[in-house]
Amino acid sequence: MTENRPVLTLIFQNIWCNTSFDVRRKGCGRVVKSRFVALYRVSTQRQGRSGLGLEGQREEVLSYLNGGQWELVAEFTETVSGAKLDDERPELAAAIQACRIHKAKLIVSRLDRLSRDAAWLLGLERRGIDFVVASCPSVNRMTIGVLALAAEEERRAVSIRTKAALAARRRRGLPLGNPANLSNQATGRINGAKANKAKAVEFASDIRPVVEQIMGTGATSLHTIAAALNAKNIPTRGGSAWRPVQVARVLERLGLRA
Repeated sequence: MTENRPVLTLIFQNIWCNTSFDVRRKGCGRVVKSRFVALYRVSTQRQGRSGLGLEGQREEVLSYLNGGQWELVAEFTETVSGAKLDDERPELAAAIQACRIHKAKLIVSRLDRLSRDAAWLLGLERRGIDFVVASCPSVNRMTIGVLALAAEEERRAVSIRTKAALAARRRRGLPLGNPANLSNQATGRINGAKANKAKAVEFASDIRPVVEQIMGTGATSLHTIAAALNAKNIPTRGGSAWRPVQVARVLERLGLRA
């Protein structure tokens, strides 16, 4: 029984931290400002033209966010069946892309506005996207597939504990790990560099429309592009403010010139 306590503790801690509040908390401690990307969906052109269903969804979303330390960074509206595949829902793809760019949560008024497919919803986690349902905040990636995610949460707990232990050793100036116990170090470094580059290319692809839009307004120097990205409150891949050198790297990956 004791072996299950870390998993259950994490499950209920995650549910507590993510379902009842409209701010994110690190370790249920310091409150930090949350960012949200809203998605509204109706199934027919008639519903879309009437605007009634969309207005109700937006009211639910804004009611949920009301009074919190939050920022609604983008809103997307689609008129399409929820049964359609990803490549048939461009607004959904754009909303997910915005979540990655802004490191935001996706918010919908009701779960069926997003999808009824639990496997697909759990797939959002693999894309690095979290979401919240305004009309039922307790419905999220944890409560949809709590059993399927239990093992994953335990792996996360191990990772968190390991990182905390390594950070503590680093602060004390102690060496990290034992190189004698490691094999294929050169291969590991190469694979790590490839994975990091792939993530950098994916991020550059996500942010391309924003960069092109900024450059289209006449911003031609690395400094002005960096300033525009910071003005839009878009963080770098590492979560920091933009500097010219980081803009230069993104432009290089995109094949663009300032």
